[in-house]
Amino acid sequence: FDLVLPAMLGRQSDFLDLFDRPIAAGGEAGAKSATMLHERIRPYLMRRLKTEVLEELPPRTEVELPVELLPGQARLYTEVLRTVRGEVFGRVEAEGIGRATIHVLAALTRLRQIACDPRLLGDEVPPALRGSAKLQVLKGMLPELVSEGHAALIFSQFTSFLDHVETVLEDLGLPWLRLDGSTPTARRPALVGAFQAEDGPPLFLIGLRAGGTGLNLTRADYVFHLDPWWNPAVEDQATDRAHRIGQTRPVVAYRLVASGTVESRIRLMQERKRHLAAAVLGGDDGLAAGLDREDLELLFSE
Repeated sequence: FDLVLPAMLGRQSDFLDLFDRPIAAGGEAGAKSATMLHERIRPYLMRRLKTEVLEELPPRTEVELPVELLPGQARLYTEVLRTVRGEVFGRVEAEGIGRATIHVLAALTRLRQIACDPRLLGDEVPPALRGSAKLQVLKGMLPELVSEGHAALIFSQFTSFLDHVETVLEDLGLPWLRLDGSTPTARRPALVGAFQAEDGPPLFLIGLRAGGTGLNLTRADYVFHLDPWWNPAVEDQATDRAHRIGQTRPVVAYRLVASGTVESRIRLMQERKRHLAAAVLGGDDGLAAGLDREDLELLFSE
């Protein structure tokens, strides 16, 4: 808006005082600010939701699946959390959140890796602490889905986690395909065609950032998100690889969220941002916003 209509939303400091902070705080004042902002930008926005223009699509169900960490996994998570929390807040106090961002993100990545599979940290993890609760969940769910004739997309941001999923599928004797950032562009159409074929492998492992958009994978009627991303719109777009024109069956999307970890905190932040976007834009785009002190307290809490 500042590029097309300069000063329409005021200076940055004015915007923060009038809209950003009150809306984020919620309450009656936040609701009034959200309404004011919505009314101000509504004449310049045209939003059409997929559900409004594609009424013939079958239903889509989203299920958040809480996953309890294995005992060794939980122990490692707590140990690393207590270590990195002190380091992060020490940096924030000394340098401010802006300059400490790289250290914050590095710490969060370590915690998110443990929530998926402690082996993502490398060989430093003792064998007794290397179990993955999420892989146990997949072992329990995928054989039944495949045996009943379903097909599934399995998304993760960590390609190293997909490596471990491959090992599980090999042990189960389940065929799969894979597409991630290392997949040559020229090979992508062949992989999509192989998956879409009725007799093709029923499981498709996909790196979220490499394959979350631009693919037509309507053979799948199940979607698994193995780790939550900051912006829920990115996950929605990935699920849309299956839930799109050409889909004839209801689609079920599972989000595996490690209970009591940074993943469950990210989901809380996602919902907050989603509601904020809905209040202002009337939709579910989510808002890309920097982390503040309150966010850090939430993310690094036990």
